[in-house]
Amino acid sequence: MSQPSEPVRGSHEDPATEPGTDPITEHGTDPITERPVEGNADAPVEDDTEPTASEQAEKKEWWEDPNLPWQGEPTRADKLCWLSIALLGVYGIVLLPLRPILLGLDSYVLAFVTGSNIAMADIGAKLATGHEPWWWVAWIAASLTSIKFDWIFWWAGKLWGHNIIKVMSGRSKWAAKTGAAAERLARRFGGPAIFLAWFIPFIPGAIVAAFVGDVGMKLRRYMAIDLFAALVYRGLWMYLGFRIGEPAKDLVNVIARYANYFAIVMLVFIFVTSFMRARKQQQARAS
Repeated sequence: MSQPSEPVRGSHEDPATEPGTDPITEHGTDPITERPVEGNADAPVEDDTEPTASEQAEKKEWWEDPNLPWQGEPTRADKLCWLSIALLGVYGIVLLPLRPILLGLDSYVLAFVTGSNIAMADIGAKLATGHEPWWWVAWIAASLTSIKFDWIFWWAGKLWGHNIIKVMSGRSKWAAKTGAAAERLARRFGGPAIFLAWFIPFIPGAIVAAFVGDVGMKLRRYMAIDLFAALVYRGLWMYLGFRIGEPAKDLVNVIARYANYFAIVMLVFIFVTSFMRARKQQQARAS
């Protein structure tokens, strides 16, 4: 008796096992769980969850910090001006403990490097007590030294307008208070405010410079008024030393004698405050 012939292997293959096909996507069900599957099982699963606040902050560019004065991506001029302000801050910190050391060397050195009021008073006292032919050189040099970086804040005001004033005034409550006073002074008096800022205590001339730069004052005019005010102000200190005479010179000598100790104290103070500020910022980020 003849046996029924078996079908030839491979003649009628199951389409589910046909090469190049996927049984899951072909039939729409998972052959193991027998549950319907939508789409391609090999396709990556899309995550529809919204990024967290920290992830969004990480995606932001550095220049999107609200504490910076510009809006949008900074230009080359923005970066150069901001770098100049940062370097000016470093310069001031480095020079602070060096002032008493320079005074201990010579009042003329201190006048040329920093335009110090103490140096002006000492030179005036020397003029009253003896022959001092180069007093006028120190007077002019100290005045020029005092204004050598003021154009940077005028430039910042021209670039960023009121934003740079908000940045400078927002560092502390005291800065906000004095910054508002400086802005009111500049808004009310305009050009003469540049001169008045030299003689009113605690009024930041940098904010006055930024304001007049913002409103369109020419740099040449601003620097001319600034230089005139510096000459008058440093001249008054020299005249004060001249009128006091020998007692003023003795006082400066006492300050110079203890200058090195004062410099050490200033260095320790700067180091401690910088360390504490950095630690506080690190704790704020961690929280």
